[in-house]
Amino acid sequence: MKLIDIVKPENRASWEAKGYELPKYDREAMIARTKANPTWVHFGAGNIFRAFPAAVLEGMLNRGETNTGVIVAEGFDYDIIDMAYRPYDDLSLLVVLKADGSIEKRVVGSVAESLKADTASEDFDRLCEIFRNPSLQMVTFTITEKGYSLWNPDGTYNRAAAEDFASRGLKPQTAMGKVTALLYERFTAGAFPVTMSSMDNCSHNGDKLSKAVFTYAEEWCKQGLVPAEFLTYLRDSGKVTFPWSMIDKITPRPDAKVQEMLAADGFTDNNIIITGFRTYTAPFVNAEETEYLVVEDDFPNGRPALEKGGVLYTDRETVDKVEKMKVCTCLNPLHTALAIYGCMLGYTLISEEMKDPELSALVTRMGYEEAMPVVVNPGILKPSEFIDAVLRKRLPNPFMPDAPQRIATDTSQKLPIRFGETLKAYAERGLDTERLVLIPLVLAGYARYLRGLDDNGEVFEQSPDPLLAELSQMVSGLSLSAENDWSCLSDLFRRSDVFGLDLFEAGIGEKVVALAKELYAGKGAVRATLAKYVTKC
Repeated sequence: MKLIDIVKPENRASWEAKGYELPKYDREAMIARTKANPTWVHFGAGNIFRAFPAAVLEGMLNRGETNTGVIVAEGFDYDIIDMAYRPYDDLSLLVVLKADGSIEKRVVGSVAESLKADTASEDFDRLCEIFRNPSLQMVTFTITEKGYSLWNPDGTYNRAAAEDFASRGLKPQTAMGKVTALLYERFTAGAFPVTMSSMDNCSHNGDKLSKAVFTYAEEWCKQGLVPAEFLTYLRDSGKVTFPWSMIDKITPRPDAKVQEMLAADGFTDNNIIITGFRTYTAPFVNAEETEYLVVEDDFPNGRPALEKGGVLYTDRETVDKVEKMKVCTCLNPLHTALAIYGCMLGYTLISEEMKDPELSALVTRMGYEEAMPVVVNPGILKPSEFIDAVLRKRLPNPFMPDAPQRIATDTSQKLPIRFGETLKAYAERGLDTERLVLIPLVLAGYARYLRGLDDNGEVFEQSPDPLLAELSQMVSGLSLSAENDWSCLSDLFRRSDVFGLDLFEAGIGEKVVALAKELYAGKGAVRATLAKYVTKC
């Protein structure tokens, strides 16, 4: 049966008997109220939005804690709207995959309207109308960190931004240009207050959003396209705010195993959709059960009461602490360790790695014994409970098809934060880095990973990384042998742009070199070195 038909009154009982949770509110009335007086627009129609913010709102609607929904806009991959939203009346099925093997199936109907943020379409006219409405309280984003960038590595504008500014018009092609144009509509309609809240998984995300918006507004002001008062409006924190947030929830691509489960139920809208931009989506979303969203509470026009759905609102300093706890200690470093060693040992699933006694011991002991002594405690979440959930529920979850190869993407960009900050914290607190063994083992493992040879000496495909070619070249002369010119390792481990600091100045350079030599000792050396140190330390 199709998703649209499941929610019809005559079919509800049979699907609820199969364990499907269906909307308990008058959806048509909710849609009408939302369109008339919109309060929330979200940019980024991907899986994380449907599995988390939209699902939080769905729970509130079901409990009678709100009576309006969310309007979603997609500014990049318009196929998502045409292929995954509108054919299903903006409904989706959330499949929550729990670590204990059980699943929850919930139809999410909180999306009242789906729009393509295409300046050449009627949908954009509708977005302009929404932004002119005083009722709009907040605009949120899950567009990935790249969606906020207007610049090349050398600081010049990227192609899309440069073309926007050269066109000398208010019909931009980038997401940030479109958002700025919409904010100009709000300004001209009455300079109404609004909050622009990034929910993307990147550090100080609100600053990335505001920088891009201000850049467009400043360029347009220079060109005489907008008045200086528009800049004043954007910079007035009583009118427009750009709070920080921290989000954490894994929503992988639609999984074939979930597809099979749904088909067995008679759920026919289980097709996997691949858009023209190679986005993988479906009428259903599979996701883990654990989720965190911590947001700086700065909303000059009010906001939906998402705290009733589990969102944590706090101050900016606390958001920053939560992010550091996650990124520097309790999740991201463990992910990177599993990614590096998983690729070399031939694993394709993180959950399978957690069944490996030595890999499980590596991340468990590294997290509890070496990282937790310098963890940033945000107060609003307990670090011990957070890392417990990561190690006992999240990483071992057999239903989550997360791969070390995906997590290994852009490793050179992640190491400075995920490990460099911990090493800096050791120095700041006067702690002895000589006691560290497992963190150095992970960093040494990266030098072995860069060689592109697995533990059997066979070539494996390394994940995309902007520095991969350069760093791989540095170790290209090393063979899987004890007889090598090891000077390249010293050069590598002094790279503060890769590790966040010079590892020799941090007091662990010689140790990391020695460990790397062991990892290069021959076939089977990765496993042997791993076994030696996770049991020895």
